[in-house]
Amino acid sequence: MTQLACRYTGFSRLKLFWALSRTPHGLLDMATPALGALLWLGRFPSLELIVIGLITTFAGYTAVYALNDVIDYRVDKEKIQLCPAVDTACDLDAVMVRHPMAQGYLSFYEGLLWTAAWSAVAMIGAYSLNPVCIAIFLTGCILEIIYCLLLKVTHLRTLVSGGVKTAGALAGVFAVDPHPSPLFLMVLFFWLFCWEIGGQNVPNDCTDLDEDRRLSARTIPVRLGLESANVIILGALIVTVILSGVVLYLSPIPFEFPFAVASVATGLCLFILPASLLYKTNEPAYAMALFNMASYYPLAMLIIVVIKIMI
Repeated sequence: MTQLACRYTGFSRLKLFWALSRTPHGLLDMATPALGALLWLGRFPSLELIVIGLITTFAGYTAVYALNDVIDYRVDKEKIQLCPAVDTACDLDAVMVRHPMAQGYLSFYEGLLWTAAWSAVAMIGAYSLNPVCIAIFLTGCILEIIYCLLLKVTHLRTLVSGGVKTAGALAGVFAVDPHPSPLFLMVLFFWLFCWEIGGQNVPNDCTDLDEDRRLSARTIPVRLGLESANVIILGALIVTVILSGVVLYLSPIPFEFPFAVASVATGLCLFILPASLLYKTNEPAYAMALFNMASYYPLAMLIIVVIKIMI
């Protein structure tokens, strides 16, 4: 155990593992599979399915977020050496400890074991829900690995990121129905794909612009510049709001006008407004604000859907 790791013992050491999995963000992302499931099913599933689904979802996101740091272990160490004084005070992904393995708080093998253990839990749960969910989970893991390996190769890796974030919602649908509508799945995919591109991945890369330049990383802001990145962000998020209406229309839930308005207002408040400010100013602070606020979008949409089902 390193001197850094010795600072953390008992429960405080467990926090390092939660930090490795970016658990605060992962908990928010857990709303995505639930959102997909409820939008397609139109009602609450059985209590047994809900419990298994929650455990599986938590395990899946815990594993995939940790997998990112396992694959990026060497890159993260290089990043820390090149940029030791990066400000992460407002970063949702670094609210606990940023890259605990690369900083020496956890060993590589501890992180690998943690990732493997939660992956096993996720696959067991996925199998009990629907074997298709295992395929979706494994596909998400493979895409996450590809995404990490493309850091210094191409800025188009952003598209891979979109595929990773949509996997949870698709798995949620298959967990409640083995034969969902292909049209619904397609719209759900592109809805969350655009949210991930415009509200998560590219804004986060804008925040890390200086760091990525030193690292010779290939991201959209590095490759195309901030102005083009901001156009992509705003465009993707406008499409997200439009597709949210299509998803509600395709759902068996009869969403009345007030709920449609609430859906649009949620998008406007959580990402269209900060994206517009970012587009006008090119201020990195707005990129971080956009990333943090947009992270709450699936949860906010889930709340709208739950309220509608309950009344």
